[in-house]
Amino acid sequence: MADATGRPSYEERRALAVKISDITAEEFDALQDFYKERRKTVLNVGDDAPDFTADYLKRGRKRTGETMQLSEMKGKPVGIIFGSYT
Repeated sequence: MADATGRPSYEERRALAVKISDITAEEFDALQDFYKERRKTVLNVGDDAPDFTADYLKRGRKRTGETMQLSEMKGKPVGIIFGSYT
């Protein structure tokens, strides 16, 4: 039976996963346990990003030898876009 948000119950999601895939009920449970543990370490909207260093690139994606560290930008608006632009 669906919960107050209309989302299927855990048992319904489990039964559907077993029915439409090659996953077993035990594998589904283990995967859900993994996701539950993982959520404890994943950043949420509004959390501070971990500090990191990135290379400056010039045309042709060649490194310039210069780097920037995220913590150096504290107090300034920063947009971070990860992706492949090939």
